[in-house]
Amino acid sequence: MESSEPKELQQPVKEEKDAAQNDVAEEKSVIPGPEKVAAAPATEKSPNSRDSVLARVETEKRLALIKAWEENEKAKIENRAHKKISAIGSWENTKKAGVEALLKRIEEQLERKKAEHGEKMKNKVAEIHKEAQEKRAVIEAKRGEDFLKIEETAAKFRATGYTPKKFLGCFSS
Repeated sequence: MESSEPKELQQPVKEEKDAAQNDVAEEKSVIPGPEKVAAAPATEKSPNSRDSVLARVETEKRLALIKAWEENEKAKIENRAHKKISAIGSWENTKKAGVEALLKRIEEQLERKKAEHGEKMKNKVAEIHKEAQEKRAVIEAKRGEDFLKIEETAAKFRATGYTPKKFLGCFSS
């Protein structure tokens, strides 16, 4: 990659970037605990004032890196928790759908069995009704035969003039 800047300008920028990256790498690898720097009275004439300002800047830089690391770790934890909660929600929805499908299948089976048993009961009722009709028909036929038999016997009695003994058993002599 070539840029439109002259080589003299590119060289220092590259060196500054490398130095900045090395500083960040060194600070990330060794993150010391918060240090309290004794604040010396800031006077422009004192040679220690420059050192104290540099120490304060260094401490602020370190604290900023620690805060950034802390926020990054918290974000990771939050994302991990959100991912797990989403997975649980998905699992719950899948299980609910499975149970509802099972319930629907069971309801369909029950409806089918109910219809089958209802049909069987209707068939039994129809069969009972048919048997009752047949029994009534047999009784009606027997009654008709008995009437014919009685009428024939009565006709014989009339023709012969004979009185039946069973009917007048209490009046017989």
